[in-house]
Amino acid sequence: MNGRHPTGGHRVAVTGIGVKSPAGNGIEEVYAALLAGRSATTRLDRLADSGLPVHIACLTPPFDVTAYLTPREVRQIDRPAQLLLCAAADALAEARLPADQRTDRIGVQIGTGIGGLTSMEDATTGFAHRPRDLPVHTVPRTMNNSPACRIALRHGFQGVCTTYSSACASGSTALAEAARRIRHGELDVAVAGGVDSAVSTVVMGSFARMRALSTRNDDPATASRPFDADRDGFVMGEGAAVLVLERWEAARARGARIHGEIAGWAETCDAFHIAAPHESGEVAGRCMTQAIADAGLSAADIGHISAHGTSTVPGDRAEARAIDQCFDGQSPPVTAVKGVTGHLIGAAGALEAALALVCAARGTVPPVANLRSSPEAHWVDLVSGAPRTVAPAPVLSNSFGFGGQNACLVLAPPL
Repeated sequence: MNGRHPTGGHRVAVTGIGVKSPAGNGIEEVYAALLAGRSATTRLDRLADSGLPVHIACLTPPFDVTAYLTPREVRQIDRPAQLLLCAAADALAEARLPADQRTDRIGVQIGTGIGGLTSMEDATTGFAHRPRDLPVHTVPRTMNNSPACRIALRHGFQGVCTTYSSACASGSTALAEAARRIRHGELDVAVAGGVDSAVSTVVMGSFARMRALSTRNDDPATASRPFDADRDGFVMGEGAAVLVLERWEAARARGARIHGEIAGWAETCDAFHIAAPHESGEVAGRCMTQAIADAGLSAADIGHISAHGTSTVPGDRAEARAIDQCFDGQSPPVTAVKGVTGHLIGAAGALEAALALVCAARGTVPPVANLRSSPEAHWVDLVSGAPRTVAPAPVLSNSFGFGGQNACLVLAPPL
């Protein structure tokens, strides 16, 4: 196939993937955990000791940060930016961009839902009574755009550097906007994805007050259970996922390894409620339909769906209705990553897009972890128990966030 997209412009290839997530610090590790349905949820003593009703979360396992950052950088840069810089380094190492690549044609697009809130929380609680002693780097650590700018600074990328915040759709929004710039010739390369690290007292306490989090403290491994009849809320996670996007023809010409492409995307807003999805799923379903059309495909071309699937009753129910409407009652197989990883907020969509590409290329649909029975089973074809083998085909990846933010991506294997 040539490098022109069926609806016009350049095709957008993915040539590098880097992840730091609760299920592993590399895409293959996360993929293996996903196939096994192996939950990353664990009990944290610091949450239990804080008096919160939620004692569980999904943390990224330790890795050698000093292999990526200097000791000075580790001291100055907060955890979200560290995770993102390390994921970006892995993605760029895999992409192996040419040494003569024009840096003014390389952009950075990153999504975050929480941003620097946890760093602000640390500054407020630690220095409330002695503000004159605040660390010099407090402002850079709390700026929402700091992680994206750190990537640009570290690698000398002088193209547009933008941070997107659309709640839990932030990572997918960043990928869509990066792909749009490449399709229309504004950039040759984009380093795009999402990051969040929000397992803090204020953030966890706030979500707990909304009764959005699972309180299955005595059985962490089964706490995150998208679409399951016994779900009681999502599990907070942290992490970063970065994809290197390029013009398809340029990637092919230099012999780059191509994981697949971002073939289509769409974004809509429910305009219904600041925290709840529209129960009909109508606007989210329209977003899916628009993303598929943007890819130059029909619903019948979609091999499976990577659902947003947070493990909340209203969210899962609305998404199931949206899928049913988009596919006119003929749902393709549906999986949901968060049963394994927990909810990475702004990083969720980017991680799930990366996994969708791997699954699309290998013709595998992972099972939804902890799914036993579902009241939504009559609307969608949920994969449970074991992976399902399908023909390699495009995947629809859904991300929905507070404020009614909907972002859908179509990821296609390198056929």
